Amino acid sequence: MKVVKPSTLRELVEEHTGLGPADIDHLQRLAGDWQLISDLSFADLLLWVPAENGAYVCVAQVRPTTAPTAYQDDQVGKIAGGAEVAHLEVARTQGRIWREGDPVWYGDTPARHEAVPVRRRGPDGEAGDVIAVVGRDTNLSTARTPSQLELNYLTTADDLAQMIADGTFPPPRVDGETTSAPRVGDGLVRLDATGKVTYASPNAQSAIRRLGFSASLVGEDLAALFNRLSDDPLEGSEVAARILAALRGDAPPRKEVEARTATVLTRALPLMPAGVPIGALVLARDITEVKRRDRALITKDATIREIHHRVKNNLQTVAALLRLQARRVTVPEARAALEESVRRVASIALVHETLSMSADEVVEFDGIVDRVAQAAAEVAASHVRTRREGSFGILPAEIATPLVMVLNELLLNAVEHGFDPGDGDTEGEVVVRVERDKKDLRVVVADNGRGLPEGFNPMSSKRLGLQIIRTLTTGELRGTIELRDREGGGAEAVLFVPLAKRER
Repeated sequence: MKVVKPSTLRELVEEHTGLGPADIDHLQRLAGDWQLISDLSFADLLLWVPAENGAYVCVAQVRPTTAPTAYQDDQVGKIAGGAEVAHLEVARTQGRIWREGDPVWYGDTPARHEAVPVRRRGPDGEAGDVIAVVGRDTNLSTARTPSQLELNYLTTADDLAQMIADGTFPPPRVDGETTSAPRVGDGLVRLDATGKVTYASPNAQSAIRRLGFSASLVGEDLAALFNRLSDDPLEGSEVAARILAALRGDAPPRKEVEARTATVLTRALPLMPAGVPIGALVLARDITEVKRRDRALITKDATIREIHHRVKNNLQTVAALLRLQARRVTVPEARAALEESVRRVASIALVHETLSMSADEVVEFDGIVDRVAQAAAEVAASHVRTRREGSFGILPAEIATPLVMVLNELLLNAVEHGFDPGDGDTEGEVVVRVERDKKDLRVVVADNGRGLPEGFNPMSSKRLGLQIIRTLTTGELRGTIELRDREGGGAEAVLFVPLAKRER
């Protein structure tokens, strides 16, 4: 026996076989849906592909949630040959399920081997050659007389195993469905070819009882029952239609049934071993509490967005009042101070406007910066244009709000104080350059103006704008900022902001 470094199913198959993309996709879909068969079988499933010199490579493994595993160690990546894989070779070469043989021992654990050939149906619907083998290995250390539940589970598992050999399992992917939930333990209902219930597990019986049906499910027409119980006639008819589709051999998408404030998620699968429709398997899961929490989260998110919307409206109202007041003020310094306050309030309102349209407390920051930069350019005494290089990406609200205020002050300082009013013939430019990695954000606001005043000390400056920049940078943003002259003329501000998770 030789063990290679474990890897993904695709990598192992590509390394050891010549299977094409369609075959590999089929094996990946099988590995994504075979927990169902493992739980019904009370057995480990191992996916083996033939390699060189008669050996087989295990490319995937799943353990049952309904019984003890036969393997304590991970088998993925294992290469086996000789007598150890004789049953796999029979299943592959003869194209049939192998169930002969005596139990084998893995340490102190006795196990029963089975081998199921894996086929993939082509575009014409015909089953192709065997491309892999599923080993179904059952831990016999806890063997006991099977109950009605176990007998029904094992019978259904055998039907699905035959469908693997026929190439009709797993079912095609359904767009938007990423998991195979509900699972066997959530609730299982088996239907005959007419759609009547032949067996319902206790969990399935309990789930459907929440919908308002307290009698035994056995003998009931499940499609008609769901249609009758559903609060919404259209939803009920849709659930019924999907169960009937499974009885015809299709594999419809999952569907929820709501009745009496309860919600049950259903998944219908056809049972058609050897290509003969013999009924359907319906998995049912009570998701009432999950739906309740989802609705609560949706309500909470909507409330938060509404709060941001109202804050934005209130800030815009404050800005409008300040603007009106500025128009009535005759002292130039007072008017300028009020106009600066208008711009500061408006920059904060931009963040809340974006948050009011977001599903969570994050914002796409590039659009906000571009709007702030454009507004700053409009107040320039001379012709100044602004542009951005790089992307801020998505930022949490706790960073976005103080950061937009800092950038607003830096941009206003650049366009108002970086260029002489008499430089109308010279085109000024202010560039916001951003570099971002997983841990830090580095922002440079640079202009090609006249540079910093001689003897300028930002730490001792009493200007309100610089005080706001220093306070927000070191406090809210927990970062650093440096103001300096730029090589080749002009000035630049270099801002560092850590993006690591912040403790309150």
